[in-house]
Amino acid sequence: MRCVIARFPFELTKNGVLESMRGIKPEPVAGETVIIGRRHYPVKQVGQVITRQDRRDFSAGEVLRAMTQLGFTCRTLPEAAPVRILSSLQQASAMLGTPVSV
Repeated sequence: MRCVIARFPFELTKNGVLESMRGIKPEPVAGETVIIGRRHYPVKQVGQVITRQDRRDFSAGEVLRAMTQLGFTCRTLPEAAPVRILSSLQQASAMLGTPVSV
């Protein structure tokens, strides 16, 4: 499959990506991930390995799009739940262990 990453065209295949990532240890995940085999790789790490470019030269979206088109499972971090702000009375009650209705 032909795709453009960082303004450069690449011919990528699923087997080619699997071969490129063989033996590469996944870095700690902090954002979007691509599941290759049984491992979860950060998107930027995959992009760097398959394109041999610096991570600053391409966006995670470009790599996610290409990996999705090749049939790999891509995941993003779930959005954090909104934090409920307590009033000072509710906060004091919570610290004392007494529930206060809202």
